[in-house]
Amino acid sequence: MWCAKIDGHTLLIAAHIDDFILACVDRNTLDAFRTKLLARFDDTYEGAVHTYLGCEVERDIPAGRALLSQRHFAEDVLRTFEMWDCIPALTPMKPGTRLTKEQSNSSPDPAFHRRYRGIVGSLGYLVNMTRPDLSWSYSELSKYVQYSGQAHMDAALHVLRYLRGTYDQAILDQHVDTLADTLCLTLRVDYKGWDYVVIS
Repeated sequence: MWCAKIDGHTLLIAAHIDDFILACVDRNTLDAFRTKLLARFDDTYEGAVHTYLGCEVERDIPAGRALLSQRHFAEDVLRTFEMWDCIPALTPMKPGTRLTKEQSNSSPDPAFHRRYRGIVGSLGYLVNMTRPDLSWSYSELSKYVQYSGQAHMDAALHVLRYLRGTYDQAILDQHVDTLADTLCLTLRVDYKGWDYVVIS
């Protein structure tokens, strides 16, 4: 993320390899910067952002809200690991689950090891973008990526079962004029057919 002040307005640039997102409150400043950027570098303008690095973005500018979702990526993960038709779980981890080093296998089967690493890596991508509810589970599973055992795999598959029931959850960023007087409030609501979690 790069930040600059131009004519009193803050311009934000997010970059990943050759993909950029430009953001600024003032449209004229944004357009002028974009024009100069495209004149100097061989690039294209794709318009308002709808997807970025697999994250779907739905904006309602008049209402001051943006919805971020990775439901298509989550569905791909579930289908890749053959968990799309599983019975969904209500929690990311089974209550009372304790993963330990003693449950590890010092020489896991390569296919087993590859599958476990793939699941954990996919969960990490979700956690970093739109699914903070998976953070603790991902943290626990990632401790055993090098030497995973059956107990670790069972826990990973349980997380995928939870993901199956919540794959279409998203994060809503809503502009508010006043701060909430509560430290943390989590609600599940429906917005234009999306299922998302609000954290304020």
